[in-house]
Amino acid sequence: MHISPYEQGNIFNKDPLRDRKLLLNKNEINKLTGLIKQKGYTLVPISLYFSGNFVKLELGIGKGKKIYDKREDIAKKDAQLRIQKAYGKHI
Repeated sequence: MHISPYEQGNIFNKDPLRDRKLLLNKNEINKLTGLIKQKGYTLVPISLYFSGNFVKLELGIGKGKKIYDKREDIAKKDAQLRIQKAYGKHI
């Protein structure tokens, strides 16, 4: 991960591209890798923040949409577009 060096820093700035440790238990790592190996699951970074000398990363597991969910979203967008076109013509 690339973390830009502090602009006001001096010789104590670290290499921005250095390797970083993942501070998780072996069981937590195994659980995440097991979920990621399943079809349709992805490991997603949710937030990144500084806490003292540490940079903390909140992770989440994301699951892709099903085909019928995509069809519903496309239908909603299409209906909204038709409403906007019809509403725009009457003004």
